[in-house]
Amino acid sequence: MGWPGIVVLGAAIGIAGWWLHPLRRLNRSSRARLWVAVLAGIVGASVARMAGNVIGLFHDGETLEWPVCTAIAMIAVAVTVGSLSRR
Repeated sequence: MGWPGIVVLGAAIGIAGWWLHPLRRLNRSSRARLWVAVLAGIVGASVARMAGNVIGLFHDGETLEWPVCTAIAMIAVAVTVGSLSRR
């Protein structure tokens, strides 16, 4: 997958997570929070990839790398968007 793939995956998860999260509608400046959600997705996917390589869960390019990075990025975006939407 490589680092460019991680960045694209994290950005896609960030945009989709921000758009689909039900609490984003509560905040009036939700467009400004889009960049925070994208950044959270990229950071979540990057941390998952680095942690997986360090503990030996997967090596670069293995099939397990995609779902693990996606799941961690989804969790990071959901927590970030949810916490920023509360008043």
